Amino acid sequence: MIGKSTKTVLLGLGLGLASAVLTFAPPAHAATTAGAGAGAGAMVDARKSGYEFMLPATQVLQRDDSQNPAMLWVKDGAARWSQIEGANGKSCASCHAHAKASMKGVAAKYPAYSSSLKRVINLQQQINFCRAARQGAVPFALENPALLGLESYVAFQSRGMLTAPSSDAVTVAAQNKGQSLFNQRMGQIDLSCKDCHVDLAGRSLAGNLIPQAHPTGYPLYRLAWQAVGGLQRRLRNCLVGIRAEPYAFGSEEMVALEAYLVKRAAGMPLESPAVRP
Repeated sequence: MIGKSTKTVLLGLGLGLASAVLTFAPPAHAATTAGAGAGAGAMVDARKSGYEFMLPATQVLQRDDSQNPAMLWVKDGAARWSQIEGANGKSCASCHAHAKASMKGVAAKYPAYSSSLKRVINLQQQINFCRAARQGAVPFALENPALLGLESYVAFQSRGMLTAPSSDAVTVAAQNKGQSLFNQRMGQIDLSCKDCHVDLAGRSLAGNLIPQAHPTGYPLYRLAWQAVGGLQRRLRNCLVGIRAEPYAFGSEEMVALEAYLVKRAAGMPLESPAVRP
């Protein structure tokens, strides 16, 4: 007998296995009101990073750079930063000098509108644009390990800074489209992003707590992948999990979802490169 404090949903595992009925425990957290010092009735920001939903052993991996496996990708990106490639004989450093200074805060604002490409793009796409237009080199495939290394290195320069989504009209339109996609039920399981990451956030699914889907740690090392991956890879995992056709890497839909998720996380500190289960 399932009581009112729990909710059961039928989820397909999407791996050729039988479907399983999973019971969600009551929420681990909820919005609370501030105390007298913050003003009567004021709402406390109830947003939480995915870090707060992890087991302590996984949190330790992220806190200690000597244990965080994602730092291997950062190291690779640092080496590539000064590596001359392409017909123009340039490296990233040729234009941007020291990343510690020139890239500080850059990752905090993406996805953003590109005046050169006339559309909203994410950080991987911006790196590829520079690679093609400035270096005269062949762009990497999205989610390529070399590209993830560069993205990790660039994002690392903004670690601890607050997420600051772009607010120009074109990016806002992409954010609005992403919000519609976030709320849209889809797939054979007929679930939306909101169903899990808002309505059921903090509840248990297959032994893990469902996070609120704030993308403050990307690119990140996921234990399930045994590798670093970008936000679009995680979004595609979710779409496959609800038995929906995943959008292509770099598609307008994927970038729009990214843009909205970053807007939801506005003001939250970046953790790149993070670790997740």
